[in-house]
Amino acid sequence: MNITLASSSAYRQSILAKLNIPFDSLSPDIDESAIKNEHVSQQVERLAQAKAQAVSQHRPNNYVIGSDQLAYFDGQTLGKPGNFVNAKQQLSLLAGNRVQFYTGLSVSYQQQTVSLVEVTEVAFRPLTESQITQYLKLDQPYDCAGSFKSEGLGIALFDRIKGRDPNSLIGLPLIGLVDLFAQLNIDLFEYMRPLS
Repeated sequence: MNITLASSSAYRQSILAKLNIPFDSLSPDIDESAIKNEHVSQQVERLAQAKAQAVSQHRPNNYVIGSDQLAYFDGQTLGKPGNFVNAKQQLSLLAGNRVQFYTGLSVSYQQQTVSLVEVTEVAFRPLTESQITQYLKLDQPYDCAGSFKSEGLGIALFDRIKGRDPNSLIGLPLIGLVDLFAQLNIDLFEYMRPLS
């Protein structure tokens, strides 16, 4: 079985590597624009499917995994900040509040596509401007939705996390991935290699 991750994200690659199953990666070329009146859960699922299906055209005999994530707070979606100024604004907005992170996940194989959406709620600690600035200088999470790396120092920003899979916050829910492969009659345990 050949698996391709439809992403160039080092974060998603490192998560998928936890399963110790051989895979390659190919970045999808899709339009990630939102559609008017589309709920955030519909958007991340649609984009995860689109990424998987786009890469499937280049890897027609592979199982292709697509994923997409957005933060949702106070009626608005928050994407990747891109720089320090935007990240500081995001974290200042989120400090002391609860934020939902929607992660769409999809697996495509030939004419079949299965998908799901995981929702993870993060309760942020009240944060001072100094704490936010120090965190951003240390972790530089400018390519991460919500302006943090939960696998890094960003965990210190949280009071609690509520969700099924902590990997969802990093962008690739592994529990859900095992479920999707099972829907395609694939037992991933059969393809896992021993840890060295």
